[in-house]
Amino acid sequence: MNTRGRVSRREFLHATLVASGGLLLSMRLGASARGAVAPAANGALNPWIGISPDGIVTIMAQNPEIGQGVKTMLPMLIADELDVDWKDVRVEQAGLDTTNYKDQTAGGSTATPTHWLPMRRVGAAGRALLVGAAAATWGVPEAECTTASGTVRHPKSGRSLKYGALLEKAASLPAPALDQVKLKDPKDFKIIGTRVKGVDNHAIVTGMPLYGIDVKLPGMLYAVYQKCPVLGGTVVSANLDEIRGLWGVRQVFTLEGGTAFDGLRSGVAIVADSWWAARKAREQLKVVWNEGPAAAQSSAGFAAQAAELAKQPPQRSLRKDGDVVAALGGAAQVVRAEYSYPFLSHATLEPQNCTAQYQDGKLELWVRTQTPENGRALAAKTLGLQPGDVTIHLTRLGGGFGRGLRNDYLVEGAAIAKQVNGVPVKLLWTREDDMANDFYRPGGFHYLTGGVDAAGKLVAWRNHFVSFGEGQRFASSAGISATEFPQRFIPNFALDASVMPLGVPTGPLRAPGSNGIAFVMQSFLDELAHAAGKDPLQFRLELLASGQPPSEGNSLNADRMRGVLQLVAEKSGWAAKRQERGKGMGVAFHYSHLGHFAEVVQVSVTRQGALAVEKVWVAGDIGSQVINPSNAEQQAQGSVIDGIGQALALEITIEGGHAVQSNFDHYELPRLTKAPPEIEVHFRISDNPPTGLGEPALPPVLPALCNAIFAATGKRIRALPIGKQDLSWA
Repeated sequence: MNTRGRVSRREFLHATLVASGGLLLSMRLGASARGAVAPAANGALNPWIGISPDGIVTIMAQNPEIGQGVKTMLPMLIADELDVDWKDVRVEQAGLDTTNYKDQTAGGSTATPTHWLPMRRVGAAGRALLVGAAAATWGVPEAECTTASGTVRHPKSGRSLKYGALLEKAASLPAPALDQVKLKDPKDFKIIGTRVKGVDNHAIVTGMPLYGIDVKLPGMLYAVYQKCPVLGGTVVSANLDEIRGLWGVRQVFTLEGGTAFDGLRSGVAIVADSWWAARKAREQLKVVWNEGPAAAQSSAGFAAQAAELAKQPPQRSLRKDGDVVAALGGAAQVVRAEYSYPFLSHATLEPQNCTAQYQDGKLELWVRTQTPENGRALAAKTLGLQPGDVTIHLTRLGGGFGRGLRNDYLVEGAAIAKQVNGVPVKLLWTREDDMANDFYRPGGFHYLTGGVDAAGKLVAWRNHFVSFGEGQRFASSAGISATEFPQRFIPNFALDASVMPLGVPTGPLRAPGSNGIAFVMQSFLDELAHAAGKDPLQFRLELLASGQPPSEGNSLNADRMRGVLQLVAEKSGWAAKRQERGKGMGVAFHYSHLGHFAEVVQVSVTRQGALAVEKVWVAGDIGSQVINPSNAEQQAQGSVIDGIGQALALEITIEGGHAVQSNFDHYELPRLTKAPPEIEVHFRISDNPPTGLGEPALPPVLPALCNAIFAATGKRIRALPIGKQDLSWA
């Protein structure tokens, strides 16, 4: 936070007239993770606004758009505080610009909490500057002026001026201090809280170029890159001379790489006049690989290792509260269960790609990435450049889900472009490349024991979590937090961990960690509720009432979670739910990415085991303001469909150190026939800062679905995907 009375000259909003006669408004500020303004140590500029003489407002979208809606949502914050009509706003995607922007990333549902205040201050400071220009023009106090629809008014005299007429005067005024900019009272919002269509909607449905895969440059060549399917594998030999003689091929060469997950991997590049020519040439490529030690790993081997580790003392304790052994010994009911979930692929609909041009020691990239600054640093390091020699143009991502946090495809495109030199080259992966070279959501194994007393209260919980990693370190996205629910809500609690070495690359996938952990915790909680003879929803409410206030960082808030549980119970008619074989409702909740969500799933299952998801109810608490209700509902609905798809059918099987599945025929994303006919979304407004929505609605739907299946069939799902289980019942 800025603790001074006024911000420094390096931190103010400044105005300059641009060549077109428009006004550029930009702000020097730093944003903490919660969106508070702090002094910018390096003087980096943040988001800016352009106003043309005709009143059209251009707002730059600084963050990568991956389908989460930030290209619309963040400009809404600026536009509302600026007090312009949304119809007069145009949004443009900014490229990577660390001089002008901060936190230019996408991931972790962080855009809202990070930018809620800074983006509003951008608009409010611009409004204040324009009001000052009008007041100076009329010779009246600023306090007597009002704004609306891009116009400053002086009610006492009846005078008004459009923003476009105030540009020259505004540019001559001193800028307002950021810590004194007055923000709107939420009751006065005109854009925030309204349903606004995505700014790219028309371009998407009409096929306009937006995505990395759409990039075309004059004289552009096309490339494919064949890597060893096993991480760390290297090229021993390849028939390069034969490939060079094929139709359309311009160059063929090997690139040396290392074993770093994000870095350049060893492989063979084929550059051709067209992507089809490059791909056809690749079909005749013969490479001998040294696959390395990871080639011995497999899903079956991991499962066998996990079973052996579960029989042994855990390698380490992550948390221990109370006396679990004594509590289990005195419990009226003790439940033991083994849960597991598989590796998953991101399966972005747009395969990874990068267009690059290297010339005169400079590199220019057109690329889909969630972390452009990291990508620039990686490309510069790999090519021996300075970061300032690398320019990145951001394209919309056709699906991100965490895959774009890694920049391996970016550095491949950069390395190939440097080898070609002087000509733009477009590297495009095939679907098979994408699945074979993913950073998979890691699988996991949980060995659980829980105890309830004679009154049906949960008194003990022990989890031996078997995952992947080395020593004290978990593999990427393979860990679990010591504060993970139900910690703080059970007096006798133990969380232990053991890890297995992993040569398969892993990484974050939408709601990382939570997408597997929620399935386990909320499914086992359901088992304990039934063992206690309690209604599953009431059992959860009672458990939440028994917890202690959080004392360690961001954590689940019991009151907020009880609120969404009660809301979803009301909206789903939980109290009057049907009790009959073949029909069932299941409930679950989860806290992740600052969002509190509870969900109810209703299913039907035929005697032969045919499953139909009939309806899903979603209740979420994301703070005091839902910025764009239209996009908010879509994010929650998309999360539900994504989660149901994961639960029903998705699995990456590892054999010989690499994925078996290679395309959608063996990795079946949910079709319309598998999606719920209705997903009803409700938000509970609470007195908390607004938080993000791209991820927290996903985790609860997996266990809610599995719990509903148990209610309908009496069969408990302890291993995903559900499609591998027999759901038939007599």
